[in-house]
Amino acid sequence: MKAKKKVEYVDPTKEFLTALDAIVKEKGIDKGQVLEAMELALASAYKKHTGKANGKATVNPVTGEIKVYSYITVVEEVTNPEIEISLEDAKKINPNLEIGDTIDTEVTTEDFGRVAASTAKQVVVQKVREAERQVTLDAFQDKQDELLVGTVALEDTDNYFIDLGRSNGILPKRDIIPGEKIEMGSTIKVYVTKVDNSGRNLVIKLSRCHYGFVKRLFELEIPEFSDGTLLMYGVAREPGVRSKVAVYTEKPNFEPIGACIGEKGSRIANIIKELHGEKIDVIKYDNDPKVFIENALAPAKNLTVLITDEKKKEAIVVADDDNFSLAIGKKGLNARLASKLTRYKLDIKSMKDASELGINIKGE
Repeated sequence: MKAKKKVEYVDPTKEFLTALDAIVKEKGIDKGQVLEAMELALASAYKKHTGKANGKATVNPVTGEIKVYSYITVVEEVTNPEIEISLEDAKKINPNLEIGDTIDTEVTTEDFGRVAASTAKQVVVQKVREAERQVTLDAFQDKQDELLVGTVALEDTDNYFIDLGRSNGILPKRDIIPGEKIEMGSTIKVYVTKVDNSGRNLVIKLSRCHYGFVKRLFELEIPEFSDGTLLMYGVAREPGVRSKVAVYTEKPNFEPIGACIGEKGSRIANIIKELHGEKIDVIKYDNDPKVFIENALAPAKNLTVLITDEKKKEAIVVADDDNFSLAIGKKGLNARLASKLTRYKLDIKSMKDASELGINIKGE
């Protein structure tokens, strides 16, 4: 005769603590929040089961023991005998009781039934979601306008979903660099354009087309931005085609453009590689708008800049025959980026046009 297999007794309180520790570890949330959620859930289940709002519960964080109580409150004048007791009657039970104290009576949780247990579970799930959401929000709420590194996890018709650790970010396909191919499982740098906590779920919106992406790449690759030696005035960008980046320094005898280019072009090469070959013009910012505009229109040279309206930020730029097409650029790209970078409306004229319009390029 075979010996009967011994059935091991599983302590439900230990089982609960094991499950609780697993939730805390997996979700990275505070254990106290989960215990509080359990207590609220059981009190809610008691109310649903009995129709009374005078229930409360405790969960021992060490043993996992769960106790549910109904309570009556000591009051000066009783208006609801089911949940209140007069001070005079309370003193008969315990002479030390005062107004505002409660008399607790333990009730058995088995009396709640299936519906009550379901209610408790729903409340716990909701509280855990809220706690998890808060943890995620705390991790990402200060990440807007920052550069993050994630893993390409999912794809649908319009978006890539980037695993950022505690949450997925949304990278719309319209916000990737034109021509680049995104592979599932690959590591990718992304710029956070918005952290939206207004809906049911936290939404982290990402981009690789935003001009801020170029700005953060420069700061990542060039350490002089971190210590304040290099400063950035701004970035103008046409994703996948060209960017103009204006930099300057307040340190004497320091060359800002050279620092951005790096030895043998190593620093700028790393940035261009991340941008999949997008061309970059590093421009020296100048407080004098005339000088800055001329710098911004590189590779064009020998330009004459006339500020026509300083308040409206309007200027005329006169270029000789050799530099006119360079100043405008293919399909007007160079002029358009320079205008964005300098924040001036630029009207680029040839020498011939300027002469016919009576523009004095000597500024006299």
